[in-house]
Amino acid sequence: LHFLLFLAIYLTALLGNGLIITAVACDHCLHTPMYFLLLNLSLIDLGSISTTLPKSMHNSLWGTRTISYLGCAVQVLSFSFFISAEYSLLTIMAYDRYVAICRPLHYVTLLGSKACVKMAAAAWASSFLHALLHTGNTFSLPLGQGNMVEQFFCEIPQILKLSCSDSYLQEVGLLVVSACLVFGCFIFIVLSYMQIFRAVLRIPSEQGRHKAFSMCLPHLAVVSLFVSTGMAAYLKPPSVSSPALDLLVAVLYSVVPSILNPLIYSMRNKELKDTL
Repeated sequence: LHFLLFLAIYLTALLGNGLIITAVACDHCLHTPMYFLLLNLSLIDLGSISTTLPKSMHNSLWGTRTISYLGCAVQVLSFSFFISAEYSLLTIMAYDRYVAICRPLHYVTLLGSKACVKMAAAAWASSFLHALLHTGNTFSLPLGQGNMVEQFFCEIPQILKLSCSDSYLQEVGLLVVSACLVFGCFIFIVLSYMQIFRAVLRIPSEQGRHKAFSMCLPHLAVVSLFVSTGMAAYLKPPSVSSPALDLLVAVLYSVVPSILNPLIYSMRNKELKDTL
């Protein structure tokens, strides 16, 4: 049952994100900054879910629960990279929506093709360096509390629980710095949407307001899903923690966004639906 459920989820994510990547790549009408960023988001979602589910399905199919030390390190690095890249890209997409609605006359100047490619490349590169720093620091710690990871995939908080050294505080410090960066991006997104909603409400025609909201609501829904599932995973009180609940929450934030993001973006997007 575990294998079949995860297989269905994985194939759904592959299909949804694969269709968006194909549509954006093949249709010249979709060769715009907004759809270029959406293509990058779909690539990240594919990478993220491919990091966690295949190994879990393999273990379920063969009745084992093991992963090598190197495999665990690669999984931590990959998952940290894709999660960081997704959040960075969602922040850039918020800026894209802000410029498109609040400063449309400057859109080509501020978010031309070259600028968009540079921002996306910066998001990928900085996320990889961020993941590399955290992974290297985490796996430099001595592990003396057993080797049982209470999760269906390896991630930094679970590895830190196995550390027997006070030097784990270094990684905790890095996590605090990362949390500050995450909070800063979140504030940027919130402020961007405050300006967007103010601009939209000043549009005189109802049709214009509806079109502007249609441009923003998919991204806002994706950001809300990403942030809410992440908060549920990392900010839940220890008193309500249990293996079953931890597994459910892990699936919510590591798997569900990769499935729902393509659906959210294509549901009310006429150009994308026509291409698909």
